[in-house]
Amino acid sequence: MAGMVELVLSLSVLMSMIFSSTAQSSTLANNEIIIFATIGLSNTSTTVNHVWQDGAVSGNATQVHATSGANVQSMGTLNLLSGESSSTGGNDRIRKRNIHGVLNAVSWGILMPIGALIARYLKAFKSADPAWFYLHVGCQSIAYIVGVAGWGTGLKLGSESTSIQYDAHRTIGIILFCLGTLQVFALLLRPKPDHKYRFYWNIYHHLVGYSVIILSIINIFKGFSILNPDKKWKNAYIGVIAALAFNAVWLEGYTWYLVVKRKRSEIAGKMPHGMNGSNGSWCALTEAPYEDGTVSSAHFLPLMAVENFAATTKGQKSYLEFSSV
Repeated sequence: MAGMVELVLSLSVLMSMIFSSTAQSSTLANNEIIIFATIGLSNTSTTVNHVWQDGAVSGNATQVHATSGANVQSMGTLNLLSGESSSTGGNDRIRKRNIHGVLNAVSWGILMPIGALIARYLKAFKSADPAWFYLHVGCQSIAYIVGVAGWGTGLKLGSESTSIQYDAHRTIGIILFCLGTLQVFALLLRPKPDHKYRFYWNIYHHLVGYSVIILSIINIFKGFSILNPDKKWKNAYIGVIAALAFNAVWLEGYTWYLVVKRKRSEIAGKMPHGMNGSNGSWCALTEAPYEDGTVSSAHFLPLMAVENFAATTKGQKSYLEFSSV
């Protein structure tokens, strides 16, 4: 009973702070408290916002209510003249927050990593050139457009909530928008493959791109902690990220295998026929060109058969002198 009295007093004080309430009284019947009061409105509006909650009771003390499901949707408006109530205002805000979360999770948190995987691994296949580039640009462009929409809804939600601020989540979101925009403009300034600044542009592009992906994943998990949705949504996103990470690991190994194999094939293709054969290494000895630029002949001898050789110059001609074992 003492807990009920304390609850009534707390609610009475809260009403006095918010409204100019007078003639307060209450009744307790069937474990329900009803508070009666005359409320004086501070403006000409006859509609007020109101919230409510329900939670467990331990003895005579109320416990903390749940922070998910219906407990985060218990808000609405009340028309004091007609007595009509509506919960559309609260549901509308919840809907905007969900839209904000979905847009950003799909764009920054899923499409951006997929676009990076395409650029990193698909271009290792010669048959995918230049398709990998257009797939990469298309995927990242869609991710950026959808991400900007999600970023805009976040700014709108922040402007409508002056009392509650999520500074870290908001700051990371602004940084992501700036870095993503820089990547878009950097594409317009992309040097040609043989340009002397292309190497430095690639370093910048990779550093900014991977930074965006890391910050995006961090901020999405911060968003989960703010929205506090059902665990299945968070687990689903963790599953997607785990699948992308698994593919990145095995694709990294496979592409390195392809690159090394291709390099060996290119080196073998540049060697003359018979080199690195069963008889050991071969030494190529080419006689010096004549004055008109032609070459007299070229000889390939087993390296093990050459005892020594020396190059001498006589006039405009060079000679290779060697002795065999």
